[in-house]
Order: sequence, then structure tokens, then C-alpha cells
Amino acid sequence: MSKIMVPLGPQHPALEEPESFNLLLEGERVAASQVCIGYNHRGMEKAAESRTYLQNVYLLERICGICSHSHSTCYVQTVEDLAGVEVPQRALYIRALIGELERIHSHMLWLGIAGHEIGFMTLFMYAWKDREIVMDILEMLTGNRINYGMNTLGGVRRDVTPEMADKIREAVGQLQERTEYYSRVILGEETVYLRLSGVGKLSKADALRFDTTGPVLRASGVGRDVRRDDPNGIYPNLDFQVITDDHEDVYGRTVVRVKELLESYKIIRQILDQLPDGPLTVKVPNRIPAGECISRYEAPRGEDIHYTRSNGTDKPDRVKVRAPTLANSAAIAHMLDGGYLADVPIVIAAIDPCFSCTDRMVRVTDANSGQAQSMDWESLRRYSAQWYRKQGMDFSRIPLR
Repeated sequence: MSKIMVPLGPQHPALEEPESFNLLLEGERVAASQVCIGYNHRGMEKAAESRTYLQNVYLLERICGICSHSHSTCYVQTVEDLAGVEVPQRALYIRALIGELERIHSHMLWLGIAGHEIGFMTLFMYAWKDREIVMDILEMLTGNRINYGMNTLGGVRRDVTPEMADKIREAVGQLQERTEYYSRVILGEETVYLRLSGVGKLSKADALRFDTTGPVLRASGVGRDVRRDDPNGIYPNLDFQVITDDHEDVYGRTVVRVKELLESYKIIRQILDQLPDGPLTVKVPNRIPAGECISRYEAPRGEDIHYTRSNGTDKPDRVKVRAPTLANSAAIAHMLDGGYLADVPIVIAAIDPCFSCTDRMVRVTDANSGQAQSMDWESLRRYSAQWYRKQGMDFSRIPLR
């Protein structure tokens, strides 16, 4: 049987972010595949070097709309550690509260997308309708449905009142009832099992070999979660289970996310019951002592890592982000190989990818030497302007500073 190369993307039929996948097809099966990342370049890490530590809280929060609190929390933990400050307990509890609400928001969004990918449009409609409940709660607490702006250096910017806590408890009760229904559908509906079982196989050994993280790793039977294994904030005070599954496929990843929703509801109730009195912030100096720090955080998609290096000024010398999707991207090709073309969208979607989180840079090669070029900020702006001018867009009126 002859083979044909089919490009998927960079305009993906199910994802709003541009990524490209090259699929070598033999009939309807994927004989080989290639993941081509690097279509988004927003220059956030470089931009962080020209902003103060406080300004970077709101810049890095915009790495991802769905995991915004995860990124800002991971970042502020590095700065607070370098500054040697102790964040008030009430602020840590509120951070964890927003983090778990964000996890619910993310998993509900993914559940709807998964339903859409397999043609289960009722699940898509139900999950996204119920997702509005948690987004309304986040808006009540922070003023925003995404990019919450809750974190600041040394604590949080807003408090949780008793009236808010009552509304959160009520919302969690509604969401738990709905999630239990989803759990019965997913675990008991034969068509869902048959559609997802055996799709995107990733054995435990391969999950470890490809350094996957989050629900992708836990769905292959590996119980690894930063909240338990390297706890930060108030997670050592909370009782929760790390959800795993041994199906090692898209079905297992679905089961893990649905069951994690139930754990998040349990965590939120504990946070509200234990929420201590006290201040929301402590003062953090503008100039951070020289040093470097790495922070880990269990984002909805998996382990998020931030690295910050200080040179003793009010601006970081270096900021580096390793988002969960980058860790999971290496396993995509392995999960696609040998499967059917019709399964490609759900296999990719099953890692819950955020390619805006992942992409950091574009490689620019010198036309004469063929070697990669090193650019400063001004050179990068000039290169970008010239590139867009070739596409028919003239930025000559914009001064290059």
C-alpha cells in the first residue's frame, strides 16, 4: 500500500492555536508522525527582563488564559523565595482556592472539547453550561473570568468574605452533582468506552520515558502530583487523593480528569473550613537580592516550572518557563503512530494542549552561513518589521526603539 504525507495544521480543526503535525498515512492508519511546534512567539521571557518583578506578575499570568493563576503563582513563589519573605497563611489559602477553581474551569472546558471531538455534542453543551458556574464564581472573587489578577508579590490582592464563601459552597454542591452525572455517563456508557478505549496508547514505561506530566502521566498509572510530592503553600494541610488510572489511553485520561474534579470539590470545602484570619500580603522589596530559584506548581495540565534569576536590581536577569504542554508534546507522535487518522484530533486534544504556553522562540538562520542568529531586542524588532513588510504590511511609521 502506498504512503502519503498529510499536513495537519498549522490551522488545526479543533484548536484555536496554530501548531503543525505531519502525518505519514498508510491507508487510514498513521505510519509515522511529526510534531512541529514553534508557531507562536510572543517574547514573554525576553519582555520580562525589561519589566519590574511586580509588572511581570501580570505579564506572565497571560502566558495562558486557562492556567493564568498557575503561572502567576509559580512565578511569585520564586520571587518571594529570593526575597526571603513569608506569605501570610490566609493569602496561601486563597491562592489554593483560586488554583482549584481554575482546575475545575480547565477540566470542564476540556471535557466539553473531548465531547466535541468525538461527536458527543450533548456532553459538550452540558459541560460548557456547567463551566459557567465556576467562571461566575471566579468573576465574583477576582473581577475576571480568566486572567484573574489575584496574585501579587507577598500575597493576594483580594479577600474572600463569608458571603462569598457561602456562594462558593453552593456552587461546589451544584458542580459535584453534575460531575457525578458525567462520571456515570463516562464510566457506564458503552459508546464512550468503545470510542476512546485503546486510542492514543501510552504505556507506563513510555509515559516515564517521554517525561509526561499531569493527567497524561497519571492516566498511565503513575501517581505523580506536585501538590503531594513537592507540596507548596497549604497543600500539606489538606486531605486529597492523587487520581490514577491504568487504561493508558484517551479513555483513561478522561476518567482521571473527571475524578480530579471531585477531588477539587473536596479540597475547596476544606479550604473554606480552614481559612484562617490574618493579613493578605507582606511587603516585598522592589530590589530582589541576587540569586536564582526554581518553583514547581501542579497546573491543571500538569507540572509547571518557573525559573527566575536575580541580579540585585528591580528587574529579573532571566525568567524561564517550562509549561506542562511542552513536557507532554514529545509523547504525541508516539501516541499517534499506528492509530487511525480519524483519531488524530482526539489524541492531540487528550493532552489538553496549550501551544501558546509552549512556544517561546523562533529559530532564525543566517542566509549565508546557515547558522542560528543571536538577536538583541532591537534586532528582533527590526527582523519582525521586515518579515511583515514582505507579507504586505508596512510598519515604517512605527519608531524602532
